[in-house]
Amino acid sequence: MKIGIDVGGTNIAGGLVRNDGTLVFKTSVPTVTKNGEDGLLRDICALCETCRREAGSHTVSGIGIGVPGHADDTMGIVVRCANIPFKNTALSRYVTEKTGLSCHIGNDADAAALAEVRFGSAREFENAVMLTLGTGIGGGIIINNRIFRGCNGTAGELGHMTIYADGEKCSCGRRGCFELYASATALKRETLKALDAHPESKLRQVAKTRERVNAKTAFDAAAAGDAVAIQLIRQYTEHLACGILNIINILCPDAIILGGGVARQGESLLAPLREIVRDKVYSTYGTQTKLLAATLGNDAGIIGAAFFGE
Repeated sequence: MKIGIDVGGTNIAGGLVRNDGTLVFKTSVPTVTKNGEDGLLRDICALCETCRREAGSHTVSGIGIGVPGHADDTMGIVVRCANIPFKNTALSRYVTEKTGLSCHIGNDADAAALAEVRFGSAREFENAVMLTLGTGIGGGIIINNRIFRGCNGTAGELGHMTIYADGEKCSCGRRGCFELYASATALKRETLKALDAHPESKLRQVAKTRERVNAKTAFDAAAAGDAVAIQLIRQYTEHLACGILNIINILCPDAIILGGGVARQGESLLAPLREIVRDKVYSTYGTQTKLLAATLGNDAGIIGAAFFGE
């Protein structure tokens, strides 16, 4: 068995994973950032020990840890992390010293992508890209069944490709980034704008209050036949398709996997998305990239992290 750890902004989740990708035990602790780097390191190690105790007589071969940021597995260092107080943190060495087990680290989106390709919706393929549509857009690239990390370990920041050269300014400093238009945050923002501009629409009936608007609101209103919501979803899908077409035209992977909250809409999202991509993709020759919904949910980060060392 292996231990997989998924460090998130709200919780640190961990589990025991068999070699066939089966998650046999899962637990979590809150992410307490007020105790700083040292406190988080202690919490991660305690989680690892909980998992190892649960393994009983079964051998645990190693630990993999996914973090929401740049992790250099060669050096064993978390260079920087979103919303987590890790900066040039020697995470691998610390965990190995405390547990006696080998430890590999990587990006959480890479972990999810690896899990979906090896054990999830894209398991029949070896080359795939995963997009996680959440607060931003996370990305992971799998080539020949292995994570593609690039020359410095940061490959896969697909949410920060530009799709509008003079678009809105992103927190990364550039303008028009993909995630500003196709993340769950973007869809919620545009839904609020539409709700204010069209108070007669079913968006207000679905959401009840502005505080309850989320990325699902527009899909629910569109399903009820609301013209404003239908147009809103169409615009969102066009933005998402723009980024996906860029990925297909550059990499032409076997599959692109969509995860995160928006992707839970299933065919309500995928069917029109496939239509736009089919009409606009550069090459229509031969086999085409499949657009798939992720199937492993929140467990993907744990499962994928467990296989970082392979």
